[in-house]
Amino acid sequence: MSTESTQIHNIGYRNYDGPRLGRAYARRSLFSQSLRGAYGLGRSAKSKVLPMILFAVMCVPAAIMVAVAVTTKADDLPLDYTRYAIVLQAVISLFLAAQAPQTVSRDLRFKTVPLYFSRPIERGDYVLAKFAAMTSALFVLTAAPLLVLYVGALLAKLDFTDQSAGFAQGLVSVALLSLLFSGIALVISAITPRRGFGIAAVIAVLTISYGAVSTVQAIAFEQGSGADTISWLGLFSPITLIDGVQTAFLGATSAFPGGEGPSSGVGVVYVLVVLGLIAGCYGALMRRYRKVGL
Repeated sequence: MSTESTQIHNIGYRNYDGPRLGRAYARRSLFSQSLRGAYGLGRSAKSKVLPMILFAVMCVPAAIMVAVAVTTKADDLPLDYTRYAIVLQAVISLFLAAQAPQTVSRDLRFKTVPLYFSRPIERGDYVLAKFAAMTSALFVLTAAPLLVLYVGALLAKLDFTDQSAGFAQGLVSVALLSLLFSGIALVISAITPRRGFGIAAVIAVLTISYGAVSTVQAIAFEQGSGADTISWLGLFSPITLIDGVQTAFLGATSAFPGGEGPSSGVGVVYVLVVLGLIAGCYGALMRRYRKVGL
């Protein structure tokens, strides 16, 4: 019986000696990919349709208002910067319902999350990148029409100081809204890997809570309850929270029944609740992803 000798051949494998970009690069890449994905960029044409339609729906009313202001030579815009997102809150809710589950539930459904947590990225990096991407995507959606209003107001030769102040207040408002709404939507979406359930849950939380609070506020107003009672009721809905903060501190006109928003004292409570919810959502996401892949 013959035996073959075993030989080891050197086929030229080399150690990697290129740049090691580390966690920061991986975090930035995940943020960029998630932000682009929220608008369907880098994905199929079908994935671009809904976010682009919603983006257009957000911007078209602003363009119409600018055209009206220019044509009629109005002294001011038909709608304040701080009120724009409140009026178009349904579009914002639809965008979040469609894109927040896509941002996180796909990774859960296809069990790709553990691959991210192999080095160098960690769970905290993943949560931070996803949270920042969803917030940035929503900020783009809500700030773009404000920019259209601002540029149009300047072209209409409206007062530069007043328009600049209103534009700045509007940006602060939508930045706070983007943080709060994105956090809530991501927490809901991360609970289940089923995208359909996530979509329904996000819509329910954002729209039903507002409808319920608005109804109770209207009933309280009709029964002659004071402005303080109506203001405290506004703490129980994300959109009325933002309305209360901008009314108390950003000079906005309140959408509450009777047009009376919270005072500065109650407004401090609004700010604390908003910041607490944002921090709570971030903490809930961190807790959720500690268990993923284990």
